[in-house]
Amino acid sequence: MNRREKAVEYKHCGYNCCQAVLKVFEDKYNLTDDQIRALGSSFGVGMGCMEGTCGALVGAGIVASLTDENSSKSPATGKKLLQHFKDSSGDTICKNLKGIETGTLLCTCDDCVRHAVDALEELIFN
Repeated sequence: MNRREKAVEYKHCGYNCCQAVLKVFEDKYNLTDDQIRALGSSFGVGMGCMEGTCGALVGAGIVASLTDENSSKSPATGKKLLQHFKDSSGDTICKNLKGIETGTLLCTCDDCVRHAVDALEELIFN
């Protein structure tokens, strides 16, 4: 099973969107499951309970930061991740992706998780 589908599987097994993205890249780092759960615990329904950035994208940002040994490049990497995710998903804000105010669903949580993993694989792990 590829990483993107494994991340969706994690999401359906008790991990939130952020944690699922972190979990699928756990082989790259020395993080325990407890650490993964703690790092992503505040981003289960996006940052600020749907008011801010999608949790899957936050997870991708954390993975990118763990990967980027040159921290001065991290903001540029984060910007590329954000743009890749936005191009794939239609937005970066959780409530906009879910259509809370418009009634128009732009992207499901499963697809947000997929898009976050895709962005990492394309921009970081290619």
